[in-house]
Amino acid sequence: MRSTASVITWLILFSGGFALASVLYARRVLGGLEDYVIARNSQNTLATMATLLASTLGGWILFSPAQAAAWGGIGAVLGYAIGAMSPRLAMIPLGKRMREVMPAGHSLTEFIMARYGRGMYGLTLAIMLFYLFIALSAEITAIAKLVTLIAPVPLWQTAAIVMAATLIYTSYGGLRASIFTDKVQVLVILPLLGVLFYFGWKAAGGVMPTIDALRVSAPQMLSFTDPVGIKAGLTFFVAILLTGLFHQGAWQRIYASRDAGTVRNGFLFGGLMVMPFIFIMGLFGLAFKALVPNGDSSVAVFALIMPHIPDWFAFALIPLGLALVMSTADSAISAVSSLIAIDMGRLLPNATSEKMMQLSRSLIVLLAIPVMIVAAQGYSVLYLFLLADLLCSAAAFPVFYGLFSKHHNGWRAVVGTAFGLVAGLLLFPAPGEKPVYLLESFLVATFVPVAVILLMQAFAGKTAKVFEFSTLAAAVRKLDR
Repeated sequence: MRSTASVITWLILFSGGFALASVLYARRVLGGLEDYVIARNSQNTLATMATLLASTLGGWILFSPAQAAAWGGIGAVLGYAIGAMSPRLAMIPLGKRMREVMPAGHSLTEFIMARYGRGMYGLTLAIMLFYLFIALSAEITAIAKLVTLIAPVPLWQTAAIVMAATLIYTSYGGLRASIFTDKVQVLVILPLLGVLFYFGWKAAGGVMPTIDALRVSAPQMLSFTDPVGIKAGLTFFVAILLTGLFHQGAWQRIYASRDAGTVRNGFLFGGLMVMPFIFIMGLFGLAFKALVPNGDSSVAVFALIMPHIPDWFAFALIPLGLALVMSTADSAISAVSSLIAIDMGRLLPNATSEKMMQLSRSLIVLLAIPVMIVAAQGYSVLYLFLLADLLCSAAAFPVFYGLFSKHHNGWRAVVGTAFGLVAGLLLFPAPGEKPVYLLESFLVATFVPVAVILLMQAFAGKTAKVFEFSTLAAAVRKLDR
């Protein structure tokens, strides 16, 4: 174990350094509330790719892919890697269409309010906020647990330091600060992950010791056709794909991209670059299962490398963990902050943009309190993550079908989502139960709304009211007023 005081010192220095650089940048470029929320048309392809890569590669990659591999083998690793990439690719046609119908838009909730009305708007807003809260709690928990593996630092101290530093620059500079810091953090993440892969390779002794050991103890983990692995991989793919479509941070970056071509190229390359990192991190789980078969798979990466790394790299894990966590946490904070500014404006129509920015900053600080409380407990938030995934799966078709179909409406969207939720929850495992029908719960939650909505549309026939997409552009509220 390393000195607690030295680890806390480095934690403060690195997190403070990220925060200071971002605040200094934001002071030079930040405009009004509109710029704070969306930074419209300001990012080129390289910047879009970098911010997507950094905000996707969160602290969870140090834990979850390896744990998934220890559960479902190579099939789970592949499904996880493709799943992590897939939301970025799916956002290309969805983002292009959103920019066409609402060129001055700000958020997914803004589209839902204009397209479907208050019922679907309220339901989707609740789902998005729940998902963002869980994602933020998971990231802060990840860095707190990582630091305890380096030195006996109390979880709450790490959570408080990292959350405070992230709040400072994100609440001050909004999306521009988040994107700038992502670009800095990706320069930290990529080389340090490369070093981590090197030490993992050395610890495992290369590929063959893992393959030889698994061929004897668990040959099914090496098979791409193993039913358990296929099911696990499909579960991760469906869950991650549909949940990623509801992250407000991704929709902010759709509008922050310079044009439709930037959206296409930035999201394409940002998504493709994620896949190999997740796949390699998953392979740590296979090596762990081969070499430490009775260990705790939730810390598989560190159980494998910690006995073999020098002290300098143990301390280097601090900036790596911080860069991974803060790049994802600031995206979640900026996303929630933007939703507050946009959606609270409906309740306070006469408030000035300065007042809304102040309110957004204040409420996001209040949100940080329960996040730090959850992170300080060291809970596994996997179950809540899966629940959020189920909610997003049920809402996916009802929400995005209306981007293309003029016959879809708010009533059908609410009914379809409700049927999907009920069907999915009937199969969803209770807390503590084995996830026997987890994939089935996601599939029925996803496809039951499709069947319900298309049936309702067929029975309505030609008498149904047709939606005019041209009205969406006029429904956008100006934030700077």
